[in-house]
Amino acid sequence: MTMGHGASRLRRLVHEVAKFGAVGGVGVLVNLLVFNLVRHVTDLQVVRASVIATVVAIVFNYVGFRYFTYRDRDKTRRTREMSLFLLFSAVGLVIENGVLYAATYGFGWDTPLQNNIFKFLGIGIATLFRFWSYRSWVFRALPAREAAADAESILKGERARRSRAGQRVP
Repeated sequence: MTMGHGASRLRRLVHEVAKFGAVGGVGVLVNLLVFNLVRHVTDLQVVRASVIATVVAIVFNYVGFRYFTYRDRDKTRRTREMSLFLLFSAVGLVIENGVLYAATYGFGWDTPLQNNIFKFLGIGIATLFRFWSYRSWVFRALPAREAAADAESILKGERARRSRAGQRVP
């Protein structure tokens, strides 16, 4: 691997992490806002309210990841993608809410501030798992051959468009 190729891969990874973080950051806000809203307007127990908030955030995050973070990834197997997303999201839900459950019922830390701290901590731990699983299994990169074919077809389309518009075609 050449130094330029390694730097390019690192740039792509940093770009991916930034986009994942942007969607995930808004997802965290959605999660915490829904959690606190449900806790404020209902009598649901803390973990049940948290599970509802997590599910709302999962739906929000799927849309953000599919159409923003990983919009350039393989879209041919949507049923498989959705199934894997739901599977890994469910594991993340268990991790996230397991931390909150342990803090609340295992240690008796059950004030609103403690609930939010451990909810946030659970989200953080689950996010590490989700990033790895989503990029590795759910939103798979196109194989190099397919990506090259897609790029060639885009270039051909651009050349044809320029030719029709009377522009110089390289």
